[in-house]
This record gives sequence, C-alpha cells and structure tokens, in this order.
Amino acid sequence: MKTALLTHADCLGHVTPEGHPEQVARLEHILHALDRLDLDRVTAPLAADDDLLRIHPESHIRDIRKSRPTEGFRQVDGDTFMSPGSVDAAYRAAGAVVKAVDLVLGGEAPNAFCAIRPPGHHAENETAMGFCLFGNAALGVKHALDHHGLRRVAVVDFDVHHGNGTQDLLWDEPRALVITSQQMPLWPGSGRSDETGAFDNVLNIPLPPGTGGAKMRAAYETLAFPRLRAFKPELIIISAGFDAHQDDPLANLNWATEDFAWITAELCKIADEHCAGRIVSTLEGGYDLKALAEATRAHVEELMKAAR
Repeated sequence: MKTALLTHADCLGHVTPEGHPEQVARLEHILHALDRLDLDRVTAPLAADDDLLRIHPESHIRDIRKSRPTEGFRQVDGDTFMSPGSVDAAYRAAGAVVKAVDLVLGGEAPNAFCAIRPPGHHAENETAMGFCLFGNAALGVKHALDHHGLRRVAVVDFDVHHGNGTQDLLWDEPRALVITSQQMPLWPGSGRSDETGAFDNVLNIPLPPGTGGAKMRAAYETLAFPRLRAFKPELIIISAGFDAHQDDPLANLNWATEDFAWITAELCKIADEHCAGRIVSTLEGGYDLKALAEATRAHVEELMKAAR
C-alpha cells in the first residue's frame, strides 16, 4: 500500500487578497513538489455537517456559510478572508481529514497527507481566525474517537504558531492528547506550558525566537516523545505547519528542511510502536513558497518510507 494524498481543486478556489500570505500559490507549489511521487491520489470529499457538528455548533457552521461573498472578499477577522470559493474549500479541507482517517483506520492506506487549504488549527469552537474556518485536525480526532471507536488519539502540531483552535476544541476531551510546539512570544499569544487541558491532556512546548533544529530536537526528545509514548495512541494526527522554517517570513524559528524530515521520521517510529504506523497529516502553515514546497516534500517522503 502507498501513502494516500488527499486534495481537491476546490482548495485552490479559496482566494485571498493580493499580498496575503495564505495564498493559492501555497497549494500550487506543494502539489507541484509532490507531482512525481508515487502516492495513492484520493479526491477529497465535502465534509458532512454532521461531521462538523462533532467540533463546532450549528451556529458556527451556519455563520461560515452565510459569510460566503458573491464576489470579491469578506473579512471575518483581522487576517482571515473569504471569497466565493472559500466555503467549498473549507468543506473539502475538513472532508479530506475525515476521509484520510477512514482510509487509514480501514486499512486502505498505511498513512495519509491532506494537501488542503484553508488550514484549521486556529479555528476555535465558535470562532474563525488565523486563516482558519473549521478545525480540521480536531475533527479528525473526534471522527476517529466517535465514529471509529478508538480510545486514544494524539495530535502533534509543529506549526510555528500555537494551535489554539485544536487546543480549544479538544481541551476537555480525555481520549485525546494534544502536543504542540510553537514560537513564544508570537501570535496568537496562547500556548504557555501551564495550559494543560481539563484532563492534563495538553502539552505545550513554547520555543523562544531563534530556536534552531538542535534545540527543537532536544525538546521533542525530552518532552514530546516520552509523553506520546506513554499515551500509547491508536492513531496520530499531525498538524503539519512548515512556518518554523528558517526562511519563513512570518516568524523567527530556524528549522531546516531536514528538521521537518527528522520529526516526521520520529513520529513514524512511534506510530509503528503503538498504532501500526497509522498517521494522518494535514497541512497548516508555511509561507515561503520554496521552503514550504521543499519541507512538505521531505515530510511526505518520510511518510512514504514508513509505508513501505
């Protein structure tokens, strides 16, 4: 079996104003970088509202749909915009993660990567923010728990910005472990080490500006990986943001492309130990187009190695 790649052209229809960092070109560069890889290419379906209701109230879903402009853009927060194609893109992004979970837990793929946008890890229960409309990774967790009956699902988020939305959506979910590293201080300002969840189910790893690969690896080896192994997840979901790259314009961490390959390989080892290699990864941030494409390819290549 091959690593599954889930995406849809609708995700290119989520257009943002000129100069906005979360732009169509992000996904275009990623798809070009992955074009020649031997992947099982799967069309991302639209998420069902019943799925979205696992993490968002009906009022939030309705507000997102009502916010769709007929032309131009609609601004839903300080840096989050919607265009006429944004609702379909958001439903495809959420649907990709649900489908990926189904494929991996159904034994049809060993692991999967969702090349989607808009991203999701900043979307809180009733709040779209930080380029995000729906909580894609958290939805994957809840789908695995509630639909497939798993008992323990872990999220690992290595985006440079704190996954405040994932934390919010899974704060009081004892069956989920949320591990997230992020530059601090940095927007959105959350992610302190004393934010530990209602059931001690959240591990935040704040990293100071300038943190490079060696210090990141040490932090994961001493904090994240032991906690993940102790949890013994039955599925690992990765919020794969690549904006901790040293070339990214929106933050100040200094990871190299090889660091993203390393962290992916280590997560694959833990998945092999505890959950038959089952990993679902979904795209979050990353705003230098060249660095994003290179790091994403390195990440997917490690998933492919683990799938063999």
